[in-house]
Amino acid sequence: MTKQPATASAASATLAALAATPSRAYLTTAVDEATGEVTETSRFRYLPGHPRQVRFDAKAGQFNINGTTPLGNSLSFIPLAWRIFQDDILNMGRKLWAELFYADDKGAICAVLFHGYSVENLYRLIEPLFYDDLTLADVVVKVQASKKETIKDNKKATYYIAEFSYEPADPQQVQARREFAQDFPIWREETSTGTADIRTSYGYRNRQEGAPQLEAAPAAEAAPVTA
Repeated sequence: MTKQPATASAASATLAALAATPSRAYLTTAVDEATGEVTETSRFRYLPGHPRQVRFDAKAGQFNINGTTPLGNSLSFIPLAWRIFQDDILNMGRKLWAELFYADDKGAICAVLFHGYSVENLYRLIEPLFYDDLTLADVVVKVQASKKETIKDNKKATYYIAEFSYEPADPQQVQARREFAQDFPIWREETSTGTADIRTSYGYRNRQEGAPQLEAAPAAEAAPVTA
């Protein structure tokens, strides 16, 4: 067997070490063996202000992408940014909203909106996390469409609300998302009016704002009010 010169082995080891340690947790590295050039590539894809739109259809109890591609009746993700706010958006009048941003299994940055009882259910998740010294950014949030019934015009009608639970998240995945939110403005142009009453937020900022405040307001200070 031909042995590599010591200098070549050392150079290979150096390149391998560089390839294994990207400068940010959301980056991956590659080394050109011919030139030794190291390149870094983001694991996430995001056009600032235009995340992939994930919608919750409260009539059907289903999630979808842009109203067309079905995703089923549940979602699981690690939030990288969010805000709970009151505003008049999407021609729906002034309501209390929760807007969460996350990376899907293909690395696309997505945004999903909830309002009404679903927001109250999200607060019920935020409160125990707060007392455990955690935020939504530290866990895998699981969202499940839950069927409800009501009487309307003397007829039984059904609708769905989102119910939330969580499980521990991989700390490396959490760190990747935290650093991505530090480096990029996380927002959605269609829902950004400049007139929102922000109740609590984490990692959210539009292109006019500076670095995001990666610290959510305590749940007790951000109690929901009637929309």
